[in-house]
Amino acid sequence: MSTVKFFCDFTVAIPTYNGAKRISDVLKRLNWQLGTEQIAWEVIVVDNNSTDETAAVVRQFQKDWPELRYAFEPKQGATYARQRAVKLARSPLIGFLDDDNLPSAIWVNQAVKFLREHPQAGIIGSHIRGQFDSEVPKDFDRIAPFLALIDRGSQPLFYAPEKKVLPPGAGMVVRRHAWVENVPDNPVLGGPTKDNILASEDMETTLHIQRGGWEVWYNPAMRVEHKIPAQRLTHDYLCELMRGVGLSRYRTRVLSVKKYQKYPILLAYAINDIRKIVRHLIKYRAGVWRDPVTASEMTLYFYSLLSPAFFLRMHLQRIWSNSPIKKCWLGGDPCNRLNQSGVGSQVTSTIGSESQ
Repeated sequence: MSTVKFFCDFTVAIPTYNGAKRISDVLKRLNWQLGTEQIAWEVIVVDNNSTDETAAVVRQFQKDWPELRYAFEPKQGATYARQRAVKLARSPLIGFLDDDNLPSAIWVNQAVKFLREHPQAGIIGSHIRGQFDSEVPKDFDRIAPFLALIDRGSQPLFYAPEKKVLPPGAGMVVRRHAWVENVPDNPVLGGPTKDNILASEDMETTLHIQRGGWEVWYNPAMRVEHKIPAQRLTHDYLCELMRGVGLSRYRTRVLSVKKYQKYPILLAYAINDIRKIVRHLIKYRAGVWRDPVTASEMTLYFYSLLSPAFFLRMHLQRIWSNSPIKKCWLGGDPCNRLNQSGVGSQVTSTIGSESQ
């Protein structure tokens, strides 16, 4: 493996899509960082195919901030924007912030300090609290982690693999070579977009790194505020969020176990999902769909149960879309190639014999 030459100690990467109205607050917080006199660091804003004035906002900040860089990633999805940042980073450590994350004044300092003190840590997660525009729903704490709100206490915490609990991508800091060596260029979960509902892309990334033998930690000294508008607390938004998380569960569940454990574990998860659905129906009865928290939990359990079937359907659709038989039925050159190779006549013969 070739040696990578680094020019600084730390990179902050901010993926954003149409974040012109949000990105300024994040950049201001980063510009005010304390305790970084002995740290050479940079900031990269990765524009994930925005259609607003995101680029212009970043250019305005760049006038007085030479360490601020701008990059464009046309393929939408948080994972692809993060992949772009990893390729561009000029440091061995990369911290990811969303465009609605406000880091504390010592976030950079504490991130670098923790990773220097924990050489086996490949990923560290932040303490994240919400900054809300409106009152949160009743029992909101039950689903807060799904909105990247994390409080694991006042002491550092090791995320043991057997616990099946991991930090979110917001406020996450990684070692660049841990990412490069373990995260595939084209992960299954790219991140929610207008054409893709699947979520949990950050968990897939973390699982790849954890499976590579790296430790995952929570660092309470890395504090982040997560701005959550009222729209993200509505019944419809929370249920749609949980639908995406639930449908992605097959992928994250099989990644967290050894191959020989795959089918027994999936069966155990299915039984547990059914148990949770039945328990919710018994406990909340007709009100199970009225309360936003209860309804979102029910949505999560239901779509988690459906997740294996959803992935099977996607797999079959991919096979069919690449099938020469489909192309033959639709007309065009593949038919000629099939006939020339004799495959077409074999298919016709087989279909004919089955119809007799």
